[in-house]
Amino acid sequence: MSLVSIRLPDDVEARLASEAARTQRPKSEIARDAIIDYLARAERERFLAEIARAARDRGTAEALATAAEALPTDNEALAMGESAGVHEPTPSYAARRKKQRR
Repeated sequence: MSLVSIRLPDDVEARLASEAARTQRPKSEIARDAIIDYLARAERERFLAEIARAARDRGTAEALATAAEALPTDNEALAMGESAGVHEPTPSYAARRKKQRR
């Protein structure tokens, strides 16, 4: 795995540190997950733009064929993203019920 160094504004670093403490995850893991999500979203947006461009350039029938061809891959990517979801830790304290006054 390669090492990447980035500069963050103080307020962004503070938010990252706060999130790391809250979720008990390393800052590098949060940043890595955010970059992976960003790249996947950018790739999907380019793909959807290509479908829209095909619809404009080639007509509806060819655009539908292109979309149908890509549907299994799109569904697979969606399933992978959902299975890699982030789960927040369960709080260590128990919620207390307020006693009802009569």
